Amino acid sequence: MTLQELSKYYKLYERLERNKDMLASLYATAGLGAQAITGMPHTPGVSDKVSSLVIEIEDLKSRIDYLESKCAQERKELEEYIGTIKDDQTRMVFRLRFVRCMTWRQVAEAIGGGNTANSVKLICHRHLTPKS
Repeated sequence: MTLQELSKYYKLYERLERNKDMLASLYATAGLGAQAITGMPHTPGVSDKVSSLVIEIEDLKSRIDYLESKCAQERKELEEYIGTIKDDQTRMVFRLRFVRCMTWRQVAEAIGGGNTANSVKLICHRHLTPKS
């Protein structure tokens, strides 16, 4: 497996989280822009901000559903590959980085033992580099 293939889940997950944040923002905007119901007739040409956001919200929800299903599929493939790694530390580096979506620095801190971001990154790259 290549680094690009391993990073697919990581990138999908980041995209999913951004979409969830945007959805929360749209919900907040819709709540803040909601019209007060006064019983008075509406003036022609005045639009309801909430109804104009509904289409955006529904579109974003369907994109989130799609990304969640893609993430589940990619995660399954990733877990299967990581399960084949024999070295415990290397397997943990891969799991923390590519499944838990940690930064290299966070991976190094979680592994401990004086590891740095560069050292755990090297563990990953050495495992992926074909041996001559």
